[in-house]
Amino acid sequence: MSGLPSEIRPIVIFGARVRPDGTPTATLCRRVEAALAYARSWPSAVFVPTGGSPDGRPAEAAIMARLLREAGIPDTAILVEDTALDTLESVLACSVLLRERGHRGCVAVASSAYHLPRCLILMRLAGWRVARVPPARVPAARRWARRWFWRLREIPAVPWDALLLARRRLPHGPGAADD
Repeated sequence: MSGLPSEIRPIVIFGARVRPDGTPTATLCRRVEAALAYARSWPSAVFVPTGGSPDGRPAEAAIMARLLREAGIPDTAILVEDTALDTLESVLACSVLLRERGHRGCVAVASSAYHLPRCLILMRLAGWRVARVPPARVPAARRWARRWFWRLREIPAVPWDALLLARRRLPHGPGAADD
């Protein structure tokens, strides 16, 4: 796909770790399901699953692309970003991918409820207008302690990732261009 017309709404689906045997976790499936549900109101959607694999497992993005195809989404409506190993890398890689295709409009963001605020903030800081894809109403974990672990880890992650993103966007060193 060479370019994205302005009426296209990309839906970036942030990955979640896959099982050692390469099957998707419930979290990954719920993120894809949320994106599919959102796309029903946006017929010209293009799905951008993002997430690589640090340990030789199949890339999160590849698993999500398979789930999208199984749901009837054609390959022409899927842009796979399979290099990013964390949330910030996903924001940066998806930004490059979309800008290379000429997209300048709004980007929809899909993730789990606990993770979605960070994804939205980082996409905004990367210069995008964003739309929130309503997440599944299922908790990220069955046990309350595990659910709170996921929520609480986002507290330091938001300012840390925002700082790293700002640092990458600022000119560095002698001879850095003034924008």
